[in-house]
Amino acid sequence: MHADLVQASIATNDAAHSALVASWRRSLQLHRLDPAERKAPKRLTEAELMLARQRMEPLARAAEASLNRLYLAVGGVGCCVMLADRDGIPVERRGAVADDETFDEWGLWTGTVWSEDSEGTNGIGTCIADQRALTIHRDQHFFSRNTLLSCTTAPVYDHEGNLAAALDVSSCRSDLTEGFVQLIAVAVGDAARRIEAENFRMVYSNARILLAPVVERSAGAFIAVDADDLVVGATRSARLALGITREALAKGLLAADLLGDAAKTAEDLDDAERGVVQRAIARTGGNVSAAAQNLGISRATLHRKLARFGIHRTH
Repeated sequence: MHADLVQASIATNDAAHSALVASWRRSLQLHRLDPAERKAPKRLTEAELMLARQRMEPLARAAEASLNRLYLAVGGVGCCVMLADRDGIPVERRGAVADDETFDEWGLWTGTVWSEDSEGTNGIGTCIADQRALTIHRDQHFFSRNTLLSCTTAPVYDHEGNLAAALDVSSCRSDLTEGFVQLIAVAVGDAARRIEAENFRMVYSNARILLAPVVERSAGAFIAVDADDLVVGATRSARLALGITREALAKGLLAADLLGDAAKTAEDLDDAERGVVQRAIARTGGNVSAAAQNLGISRATLHRKLARFGIHRTH
């Protein structure tokens, strides 16, 4: 009956108005899948899974705390948490031991291929294909054999704004209500943004991380700024909100220009030198001799600069 519903929906040309039916159509016509097929999901070998994990290792490290926190929120109600790579392969998983046998049987396990071209419409695969957060609930799946699953997934982008992973919470429970699914969706979306932020901080550990002043819906809009006030990196949210392109970053983009700081935009050499002197004094707690030594100038020269710029020592 489910296979007939899928076929009928595609035949009525609903794909133009429904993202779900569009995914069903891709599954049937592009990927040549049969919704009535009962073959078990494809699984990687141990060697293949190891390679997939190695490719995801930096992002997986950044995701560890968020995966644990998300599992604490949803694990007690019969859900598992999975982090899949951009090929739709879960490389990290959190789940209750009591549910392991059931979830393993359904393919909700590391190494199972959940790409749309392999499993048709599903949370992980369709999230990656559409690059958007979504829930594929029970009979919204393409394969009849997957219609007992409920999967809520959000995309995870890397430090350059490219799709890197999909964060998923899946359940086989028949009593999962629509209201609870909505709560899961909020939790998954928040966790995905935390993973992106932590990964961004790890990649740009030697830079200052600034939160860009953009609208609330662009939460996670971070930029990385080096010692010369040049923007060296930006999250996807920041790139979209501020119009940051790869070409602009390569040419050199001043944080002051980007963030609309008129005072810093008009900065001249005297302003720059004043800042260097102030930082040197602050780092030594007001010790002029130590600050002069750090700057590679004489104590007398530094005193003249302090007087010139009107900088007062703390002691």
